[in-house]
Amino acid sequence: MADNGRVGYRDIADELRQRIDSGELTPGSRVPGENDLMSRYDVERPTARQALEVLKNEGLIVARRGSGTFVREFKPIRRVSPNRLRAGQSIWDADLGSRPRTENVTVDVEQPSSMIAEALNLGDGERVVVRRRRYVVEDKPVQLATSYFPEPLVAGTAITRIDTGSGGAYARLAELGAEPTRFTEELRVRMPRESEREALALAQGTPIILITRTARTTDGRPVEINEMALDSSAYLLEYRFSSND
Repeated sequence: MADNGRVGYRDIADELRQRIDSGELTPGSRVPGENDLMSRYDVERPTARQALEVLKNEGLIVARRGSGTFVREFKPIRRVSPNRLRAGQSIWDADLGSRPRTENVTVDVEQPSSMIAEALNLGDGERVVVRRRRYVVEDKPVQLATSYFPEPLVAGTAITRIDTGSGGAYARLAELGAEPTRFTEELRVRMPRESEREALALAQGTPIILITRTARTTDGRPVEINEMALDSSAYLLEYRFSSND
């Protein structure tokens, strides 16, 4: 409570947070609105509004236009490694048991950044084929992905077309004698840029998980860099390994 004995916005936020953490306010349930908070705590509207903003920024509650504010529901896509990269299995079949809808697919030939050029062991002036797309599950965008392939390797193949055919880009790489069999992933988390927030339709206070995957052949040749941005509210990352790995 504030020093002057009056209830402050942090006091209200703390009580609502405790009700969420205890399960009194369950996922998907409606949170008291500004008018309710003003009446219950005898505060002005700016105080009530600021209390709700605290919880929105923490990712605990989400506002739905015309409906109110609700406790965030977490229905995760379980992203399982290394099962998802086993030969003969769709990555998305491992994660979901089905494939998502792919939207906004573009394919371009570009000059790579110095980081991408180095990661793919490209020579001076060599370009990359860049595939960008968005994945949607149950009408909700969940992931943005950008893949970089060495142009000298994939030029003239289905990897340069919107539809890569059965088995996707990895099947086409295998046909070229460059099947990816070794993978490295690096993960970090940050708040989204505005373009990412809009593309993934992210609720306020939702960070993104950034994953950079390098795919290599058995002899260690890099054949793809895949940069992914995941809606953190949609994913649970699971890693399986043993002490003998």
